[in-house]
Amino acid sequence: MVEMTETSNILNTATPRSLVLLDEVGRGTATFDGLSLAWAIAEYLHDSSRHSAKTLFATHYHELTEMAKMRPGVRNYQVAVSESKGEIVFLRKVVQGSASKSYGIEVARLAGLPKSVIERAREILTNLEQNELDLTGKPKFARHLRRPSQNTDQLSLLDSLVDTDPGESE
Repeated sequence: MVEMTETSNILNTATPRSLVLLDEVGRGTATFDGLSLAWAIAEYLHDSSRHSAKTLFATHYHELTEMAKMRPGVRNYQVAVSESKGEIVFLRKVVQGSASKSYGIEVARLAGLPKSVIERAREILTNLEQNELDLTGKPKFARHLRRPSQNTDQLSLLDSLVDTDPGESE
């Protein structure tokens, strides 16, 4: 709500002399809701002569890059990345164009998420990208079902329950 209130203030007060910086508008909601809001906000800032402003719109919604084909004032820029042998390096250089893919999992790896989480995320991403569906038509998130490891450091909520006969009274 805070983000939307701030965005509302920007949209209602921006002028052609404004500089608007928006970062990940629509995050924290369903993907299609977020994408729809981000797209409509970008269009509004571009198309409205009264509210049109120089705008920097940072987003992970790759679909928004298509707006550059439809709106003459829209340009795409990205942070340059070098890829070699499965490793990525962010070059800290902004170049024109849109990213050819997302690096979210690689960023998570660089941030130190556990290797098992990264591997599982890659597996799920592959299933989603290949549009692999189960018999009900839902994405296959669990091609290889694995049993969770038994972590003895984690207490079970049921460990303290005593198995008693429901007919017995205490």
